[in-house]
Amino acid sequence: MDTRGLSKFPLVLGAVKSHNSHPMNPSPNDLIMLFNDLFREAYRTVLVKGSGEPEYLPASGPEGLAQVVFAHGYYASALHEISHWCIAGEYRRTLHDYGYWYCPDGRTLQQQQAFERVEVKPQAIEWLFSVAAGSRFHISVDNLSGVGAANEGRFRHNVRNQAGEYLVRGLPPRAQTFLDALATFYGTGEALEERWHEDARRIAPLYSESGHSQEN
Repeated sequence: MDTRGLSKFPLVLGAVKSHNSHPMNPSPNDLIMLFNDLFREAYRTVLVKGSGEPEYLPASGPEGLAQVVFAHGYYASALHEISHWCIAGEYRRTLHDYGYWYCPDGRTLQQQQAFERVEVKPQAIEWLFSVAAGSRFHISVDNLSGVGAANEGRFRHNVRNQAGEYLVRGLPPRAQTFLDALATFYGTGEALEERWHEDARRIAPLYSESGHSQEN
């Protein structure tokens, strides 16, 4: 997906400051508020709590709003769908579901290998979003009724490497904007990198080529 440069937009600081004094209790409504404050006017896009499966709906006309719809009001689904939107290029954002055909659960080995290749970046971004929000993240190979993961250890390793690279080099611009907003809103900015490294030991221990963990 295209990740061309995009500028940052300020948050409503009153909302940010008022939330920092309270323990983290992530709500999908937080994400809707933050996302829409950041991107509604600049990108004519809103985050919407759906009652069914997630999807991306492009704007129906020049005055319309595109919708990032997350599944069943789930917080993790919202973070995942936002991650995909953050790396979708301008043309992709004019297409339903960014123009991609989703191959459902029950994939063959070849289909699962393709799935795992394209999911590395969005899941790495979702992971960082989750850490910033104080929300528990789970890597997903999403193929329970098929052959399972093509190579779960390698997939976890690839997602970990990508997330680590993002921490060092920065995320794609819209993703970085949203990460900064989450870290400010939940008051996690100073400890973000440390918390991610701690979480990495749970999610994706470093693996040798033989598949054995290299971490204690």
